[in-house]
Amino acid sequence: MSLPHAILTALLEKPSSGLELTRRFDRSIGYFWSATHQQIYRELGKLEADGLIRALPSQQPARGQKKSYEVLPAGRAELARWTSASQDPKPHRDTLLLRLRAAAVVGTAGLETDLRRHLELHERQLAEYEEIERRDFPPGRDGTEDRLRHLVLRAGIDLETFWTQWLRRALEDFAELPDGEPT
Repeated sequence: MSLPHAILTALLEKPSSGLELTRRFDRSIGYFWSATHQQIYRELGKLEADGLIRALPSQQPARGQKKSYEVLPAGRAELARWTSASQDPKPHRDTLLLRLRAAAVVGTAGLETDLRRHLELHERQLAEYEEIERRDFPPGRDGTEDRLRHLVLRAGIDLETFWTQWLRRALEDFAELPDGEPT
């Protein structure tokens, strides 16, 4: 996914200012596609220059007033084109996994503590996703938009479930490792 497409998606859901988009990214899209305030504003300028979005007319023109944006037909068409295009999965890259591989040749100092820290972080994220699911997807919310949004959330829940299970298993394996450096 690319940032321009994330912004087009968010603006089609609700026309917004850059600040509102930043806040919405922090609460939803940002769970799987993060962006800084500066990246969002820079991309808004590019999307506007490309004729994919436009700033909504302001009720009272004032200097420094926040601009709200909406998606133009060309932006909707671009998002539809991108959504329907085939894409290959990206290889997973994870520093923790690389560090574990390196530990096989240089030793495990510090890794067990970090595995525990990662487990705690993934448990917290899983609890947050499960709370969002309880709050935002009660039984009976089965419209197309709700089902697709729930599907994205379920991916997050399933990934966090995987990581918590894997980290628990890794910690069990770690407990059985001999102390000291590799031979």
